[in-house]
Parts: sequence; structure tokens; C-alpha cells
Amino acid sequence: MNARYSLNDMSVTGGYQKVTACCVENGKRTDQLDQVATEVAVALVFNGVSYAVMLASPLDLEDFARGFSLTEGIVDGVYQIYDVQVESTPQGFTVELNIASECFARLKEKRRNLTGRTGCGLCGTESLDQVLRSLQQIHPQRPIAADAINKALIDLPQHQLIQSVTGATHAAAWFDRAGSIRLIREDVGRHNALDKLIGAGLVMKGDAQNDWQNASGFIAVTSRASMEMVQKTVASGFSVLVAVSAPTQMAIDIASRHGLCLIGFARPSKWSIYNGVESILFK
Repeated sequence: MNARYSLNDMSVTGGYQKVTACCVENGKRTDQLDQVATEVAVALVFNGVSYAVMLASPLDLEDFARGFSLTEGIVDGVYQIYDVQVESTPQGFTVELNIASECFARLKEKRRNLTGRTGCGLCGTESLDQVLRSLQQIHPQRPIAADAINKALIDLPQHQLIQSVTGATHAAAWFDRAGSIRLIREDVGRHNALDKLIGAGLVMKGDAQNDWQNASGFIAVTSRASMEMVQKTVASGFSVLVAVSAPTQMAIDIASRHGLCLIGFARPSKWSIYNGVESILFK
């Protein structure tokens, strides 16, 4: 069930299941098959020690584990993750990661158990110091054309394969400077989708890897821009985050502090820039 999928692969095995539902329309009922998003418990285990249990879509779990490790500050780079193994269990999935000893020592100092709601990024956080982490300053990039963002927003829905079937998942996508999609991941949790995207980007090959490492382009998410979504984007090194829904005040503050261009309420030809207007090129 740890399926991988691409823009050209309509097979998303494990991302949804068929169920029987009673449909009521104009007072009349009919039974029909419906597709619902699959949601499972995913335990993340580092060097044999359980650290977090999240609810997620059972797709791209290796990507999820790598991205989560980076954006949660467990590792500083993918080079500190030596191995990732996914195991199916009756209760869900266990992802075993073997990480560098210095990262494991750091993890043990802030160990937490995140058993909780779908994509809940702060459940189980033990102190306020863990909420606002120390993050790198974003390196300024050449401005991105507004037309590229409009193009991305028009094209994004057609690449949301699981969403088109179930109506129940979020997506996080990487677009290049021209607004063409390079990579996308979906999940029932918005944080999870972004972690999966970042984790997939970390292990890309060839020119794609260079573009990802250089944070060329921008990230778009089909959710609100919470403080954690902003923190994860900053951790990835990208300088522009485009969110379909609203940002929070804390998200705007963090974006401003770290030099992230934050766009919210994003629709084709209409969106609001809450920080970093100089990162967008207008005609």
C-alpha cells in the first residue's frame, strides 16, 4: 500500500477505498458505491525508539518520513538519514528510520508522542520552545512572475488524483518558475502532504535535484497557511508559499521574520500577498 504515483499514473492504490453509501436526493434514496479516502495510523520510529504516531494516507510513506524528519528539526539534511523501512501491521504502518547518532541524541532531548488528530502538528508538544523553532533565513530568489502563479493555480486541480476521486485530501505541489508542475503529493492531512512533498524532493535525481536544492520555483498548498505550514516551507528552503486558503497571524509573522513570500486566498487571477511582495513580478 505504500504506493508511489506520478502525474502520468492514475493508479493511486491504497489512497482510497470503495464503500456503499445511501444517497438521498429530493426525498428519494438509492444505494451507490462511493470512494472514500483511506486513513491509517503511521508510527515513526527512529533508531528503534517510537517518536510519533500520525494519521495519514498510506501513500509515499518513505517521503513522509524523510520530510517529517527535516521539517521537525530531527535531522539537518537527508544525508543524516541512513535507511527508511516501511512495515505494514494490523494497526497501520510502522516506518523505521536509521539516523545519525547526533540527530538521535537531539531527538531524545525533545521526544514526544504525537498520537492524535489527522496531521496535527503540535499534539504532544512538551514546551512552548518547541513551537517556534530556530530556522534559517530564506535566501532571496529572482522574482516569480504573477502569470506563473496564475498558471499553477489553474493547473493544480487536474493533478490532484486522489482528491478528484474522494474529495477528501489536501495536496502540496512544487512548481517551477514558469508555473509548470514538477512534483505533487496528496494526503488526508495538510501537514502530511507538505512533508511528503519535501521528502520526495530531497531524494530527486539529476536536474530535478539541482532545481529542488536551489529552491527554484514555489510551493503551493490546497489548505490554509498555518504557522506550521510556513515553518515547514522555510525549512525546505523555498522562498514562496502559495496557499489556497487563509493565513494565520502567526504564519504571517514567521514569514516576515524569515523572508518568506506568503500568498493566501489563492485563486487564478486573484490572490493576496501578506509578506514579500517584492518576490512577485508584475507586468
